[in-house]
Amino acid sequence: MANRYQKGSHFSGRKFRLILKLFSEDINATSVSNITNLSRPAINRIFLNIRMQIASYCEYSSVFETGEIEIDESYFGARRVKGIRGRGAKGKTIVFGMLKRGDKVYTQVVRNCSVSELLPIIEDKINKDSVVYTDCWKSYDGLVDYGYKQHYRVKHSVNQFADGKNHINGIENFWGICKVRLAKFRGINDNTFYLHLKECEFRYNYRKENIYKLLLKIMKNKNK
Repeated sequence: MANRYQKGSHFSGRKFRLILKLFSEDINATSVSNITNLSRPAINRIFLNIRMQIASYCEYSSVFETGEIEIDESYFGARRVKGIRGRGAKGKTIVFGMLKRGDKVYTQVVRNCSVSELLPIIEDKINKDSVVYTDCWKSYDGLVDYGYKQHYRVKHSVNQFADGKNHINGIENFWGICKVRLAKFRGINDNTFYLHLKECEFRYNYRKENIYKLLLKIMKNKNK
């Protein structure tokens, strides 16, 4: 049976659907290799292709409309080095994220947490009529001046983590989920970190849907 999902492959569409099903159930590559009798390198290549399509889909579909948006950054990588603290900690990958309450999250790897780095992402994704929640990091100081008139801040520095609706618990919860998931890989190559991050985003955003059926649709459309 021809493989409509991955052109140039040497196995059937039926086997690819099995691999996609196992991927959607978050089965690791070694186990999928054993189940399908395909080599681990072959499964790794298939997983890489799937993650590339997921990343593309996330970038295309992540447009926020007006709503309540939480903004935050997080740091991924090796454990903190003694004596090196705070934003920009050495050896960390910096990820910027925004979460629309009751809806989806969007993530992007950034070089730093400066206003020049973060503001273009915010303006591209968030409507000016939205209610924006952040912590007190200095890069968020001018959001009101840039048109975000409903900007509320939680003061982590004085142990304030929630004041009614004023919090960023949603995006912080996502960071926790993401780090637990990525930890199971026991180290991720810098070249593929972005793809794994987008997979976390995808699984979170569509956690209430049938991920397998959605992935089938994505892979079919990719090969049209």
